[in-house]
Amino acid sequence: MKIAVLGGDGFVGWPTSLHLSARGHEVHIIDNLSRRWIDTELGVQSLTPMDSIQERTRIWHQETGRRIHFHLLDLASEYERLKSWLAEHKPDAIVHFAQQRAAPYSMKSDRHKNYTVNNNVNATHHVLNAIVEVGLDAHLVHLGTMGVYGYSTIGAAIPEGYLSVGVETLSGDTVQQEILYPANPGSIYHMTKCLDQLLFQYYAKNDGLRITDLHQGIVWGTHTEETRLHDQLINRFDYDGDYGTVLNRFLIQAAIGYPLTVHGTGGQTRAFIHIQDSVRCIEIALSNAPKRGDRVKIFNQMTETHRVRDLAEMVAKLTGAKITYLPNPRKEAPENDLIVKNDQFMELGLNPITLKEGLLAEVVDVARKYSYRVDRNRIPCVSAWTKDLAPTIERDPEGRRLKSVS
Repeated sequence: MKIAVLGGDGFVGWPTSLHLSARGHEVHIIDNLSRRWIDTELGVQSLTPMDSIQERTRIWHQETGRRIHFHLLDLASEYERLKSWLAEHKPDAIVHFAQQRAAPYSMKSDRHKNYTVNNNVNATHHVLNAIVEVGLDAHLVHLGTMGVYGYSTIGAAIPEGYLSVGVETLSGDTVQQEILYPANPGSIYHMTKCLDQLLFQYYAKNDGLRITDLHQGIVWGTHTEETRLHDQLINRFDYDGDYGTVLNRFLIQAAIGYPLTVHGTGGQTRAFIHIQDSVRCIEIALSNAPKRGDRVKIFNQMTETHRVRDLAEMVAKLTGAKITYLPNPRKEAPENDLIVKNDQFMELGLNPITLKEGLLAEVVDVARKYSYRVDRNRIPCVSAWTKDLAPTIERDPEGRRLKSVS
């Protein structure tokens, strides 16, 4: 297939592009490189050194003989260029990662809220609108988030996207109807993903677009089979308080002797998936496209759930790190249960990678190798959901402001 990977320079986009190229697909990355500009804004860099996208694709060609094409294009602001590109190249499938992906970043200020909404919602709508306008029959695979469901405890398993409900009619009968699972976003970022769902439902119903929405859990790990082929193909690794995912942050903290920062009680239960499984799920989704006229296909793209404090204890046991409990800057329930159905991917052959000490140790080894690139001042989470939740300044170990417990 000819596949356009929107946001293919990012944390999941890059290894996905390599994975699809390695399997013989013609891959075109479309990216405005905004994630690199955000690094500059935040004054932080990926733990792992990242070459330019042009150098990355050159090394991939050198190592494999396969080409990945790069196109600099801003989906949110260059609609006509996007439409022209689609009309010229006519991809068979489009994988959509081109959104600002961090909840903390989306809550930093009113400017960041506006940017996240403008970028994420416009990017999605521009893609859908352009597909219709050029008459393209391409399968759109979108990377969403488990966060659209919210994290309240309801005492039941979360289904894959749709919920069967009984609706009482005027005659007093009950009719079963299937609806989107009620959205419950916990941040501006998650809100944009909820809006994406409505856009997908409309365009599938009104224009017959073939769409798959992947509600993904928190991604951990750094290597895939393809990124191991050469040092310059390595994936980005975020450790800062805005973009670093919780498990990767714990592992980098352990690697440099920084206490593991657990916010609140650590009773937040979250869904997780390894980066290798993430790219494999996208491949599976591409191979199982819905037909024109079908409803949006929704997968829960996760493999296991864990409480944050349990993860911290696991990493502490593996590495000898200490754990620090700090005020939670997020507006969320201090404790929740999370039971998630992921039957579709399992039935389609996914063999999940689960949290094992060997793989955790591998990430710690990567973190230690590049620990000289860490700016300790960027580790604390300082973006608050509301002003009254703004945390006091967290000090690194030398500042003696962290209260550590064994």
